[in-house]
Amino acid sequence: MDFFAHETAVIDDNCKIGKGTKIWHFSHIMSNCTLGENCNIGQNVVVSPDVVLGKNVKVQNNVSIYTGVICEDDVFLGPSMVFTNVINPRSGVNRRGEYSKTIVKKGVSIGANATIVCGHDIGEYAFIGAGAVVTKTVKPYALVVGNPAKQVGWMSEYGHRLNFDDNGIAICPESKEKYKLENDNVKKL
Repeated sequence: MDFFAHETAVIDDNCKIGKGTKIWHFSHIMSNCTLGENCNIGQNVVVSPDVVLGKNVKVQNNVSIYTGVICEDDVFLGPSMVFTNVINPRSGVNRRGEYSKTIVKKGVSIGANATIVCGHDIGEYAFIGAGAVVTKTVKPYALVVGNPAKQVGWMSEYGHRLNFDDNGIAICPESKEKYKLENDNVKKL
């Protein structure tokens, strides 16, 4: 076994778990999941059937990742955040065949207690503030906060707020990488 699972963790059949991944107390990895290398699955996490996590995904305590979710590499899922997978759930109506997909692109950070309503992809390196309720697609590098979540700025790949000059150029204070804002979209130069 090339990964660590705490003795209280439950791992169902047909899961692929990458080298160096750690699965902590009371977490449940359900059938047919794929967890990439060097992931960290915190305490009391549920990963539902067929979920895919890329490499180096950090899942904090009490997170629910439901069927239909795909997280690419280097995603951070903050404490107690949750994804949904049915747009109109009812206890008395079985909608298992109606799960919506949500793709969380490379480098995204999602803050504590945020909710991601299904069917809304989150672009590369976007930053979802704590407690935000995401009800629409989020652009790459966008900073969104609130309920419902609204974009209030842009973030660098290192997680710093970008301040654009009159030419639409911003420099990350940590990495010194440059970014260009053009037509309400950001790209790294």
